Amino acid sequence: MARGINTSDAFTGLEAAIVLIAFVVVAAVFAYVVLGAGFFTTQKAQETVYKSVEQSTTNLLLIGNVYGLSGDNTNITEVRFSIGLAPGAPTIDLTKLTIVFSTPGTQPVILTLGNTSSQTVFTAKEGGAGSSLSSMAQNQQIEIAFNVTPVPVNTKVNIEIRPSVGAALPFSKTTPSKITTTNVLS
Repeated sequence: MARGINTSDAFTGLEAAIVLIAFVVVAAVFAYVVLGAGFFTTQKAQETVYKSVEQSTTNLLLIGNVYGLSGDNTNITEVRFSIGLAPGAPTIDLTKLTIVFSTPGTQPVILTLGNTSSQTVFTAKEGGAGSSLSSMAQNQQIEIAFNVTPVPVNTKVNIEIRPSVGAALPFSKTTPSKITTTNVLS
């Protein structure tokens, strides 16, 4: 009698190979999905870092002195100073810029861009002449001017320039002990 050959061993090997290939394919698809999600997350994290650096750094620079002007030689009634952009900073929309002015004896006043200098509006002119500007680009020096409630001698004034994007530029100055028509605040 001839002995029969058990052929189930061959099918078991073939089934094992198919299952192994299926596991490899599933693992490859899973790895592709995980890598894709990782790349997407990395890209979003990079965008977040760039935005946070842009928001946390100031793009404005104070150029030169801060001047206090007086019409009666007893009180400062107008403040003027020049600003510019830091190297590599993007153009700034001056219509969205606000300036906060305060002294120890007064409430803070928030100023916005306008055409005439007043106690709630500031003007922004290139080089102090010409018409009021609505934006500031690289290599421009913009003179800011605004009126204030009369500020007496030896008074600390606080000014904070707040752009729509980026950190604020705060600075403090003190009026001189003798006020003349044009005064450098130190």
